[in-house]
Amino acid sequence: MKLKELFQKRQAGPLFIENRHAVLIPLIRVQGDLRILFEKRAADLRTQPGEISFPGGSIEEGESPRQAALREAMEELNLEESQIEIYGEADYVIRRDGRAVRAFVGEIRGLDLEYIRPNPREVDHVFAVPLDFFLKEEPQAYDLKTSLDLPENFPLGLIPGGRDYPWSLTKERIYFYSWQDYVIWGMTAGLTLGLVQVIKKGDNS
Repeated sequence: MKLKELFQKRQAGPLFIENRHAVLIPLIRVQGDLRILFEKRAADLRTQPGEISFPGGSIEEGESPRQAALREAMEELNLEESQIEIYGEADYVIRRDGRAVRAFVGEIRGLDLEYIRPNPREVDHVFAVPLDFFLKEEPQAYDLKTSLDLPENFPLGLIPGGRDYPWSLTKERIYFYSWQDYVIWGMTAGLTLGLVQVIKKGDNS
């Protein structure tokens, strides 16, 4: 294949991403009010035990991000595909640890909140927060700064200025929401804030 044809046919993507994930931001109606559904992860999970999250996981080979988000929601919440209507894609996250997280927004239909029986191997329980809460409540925000930790064998001699090179250290903003006894923070809070910002911009357009 010629180089020109190669680039004409390919779709661009982020470099140096080691892990690709997808999540669903589930909406559900409770007594007519639209709420965001959250999971409290099982306490014995290997990663992020007991934390608040959205259903999601790794994108499998041959699977689109949308398909992965739908599959994970079905597996974790014990839902049928017909019970989930995906509206579309929200803004996504590229993390410093080499993960790309695609997020989709969808509504759980034909099932009341109290009848959702999540997979106990992955989810301790679910709860739903009124969307109106997030539209009115600003999250707490804290900046997490990176530090430079060079290994002993790092080739400083190959860099102009060596150890005095003006490294560009990054800063990550971490968000927190508190609702009743729950703390929603980190990427889950960031995705929630992103959703809220889209809704607010839409209302003002």
